Amino acid sequence: MRNLLVLLSLLMFLSCTDKKTEKIKQRSHPSHVYTYSAIDTAKLNYFESDYVPVYSDIYFQDGTRRFHLTSTISLRNTSLQDSAYILSAKYYDSHGQTLKEYVDSTLLLLPLESIEFVVEDFELAGGVGANFIINWGAVNYSNQLLIQSIMIGTYGQQGVSFLSESKVIERNYRE
Repeated sequence: MRNLLVLLSLLMFLSCTDKKTEKIKQRSHPSHVYTYSAIDTAKLNYFESDYVPVYSDIYFQDGTRRFHLTSTISLRNTSLQDSAYILSAKYYDSHGQTLKEYVDSTLLLLPLESIEFVVEDFELAGGVGANFIINWGAVNYSNQLLIQSIMIGTYGQQGVSFLSESKVIERNYRE
């Protein structure tokens, strides 16, 4: 009986986490560790907007069932010398409605550094036509950012994974 009380007390203690502890856990998750920058965007000479297709689910069988997917948006600075600055990353649903803003302050991406954003598999609002618009800049003209979305999901013994590349939708360069 005493062991049972000790076990129950331990379980209650472990299940009670305050919001501060939860935030610390979230920040230590690899998808949430970012370096923020206070750079004046007037110092940036190159700006780009990229469209990234994201599938929060796909249809299967007769088209009435949905296969839920976890999506990872990977941003990779391929430059050996120059930093990139992520100005915004917005997640949209199939109808073009903003669902979430992933960046609330300019993110610094050092040479060869990568970051990612994750859309969890239980997020159902995005749909098959979900997407991200990533706005970023650099000091010099560059084609340095590689942006991909990787989708993965499992259902029973079945697994699905695939990759999508971004598409540049706007470029601005000032000399």
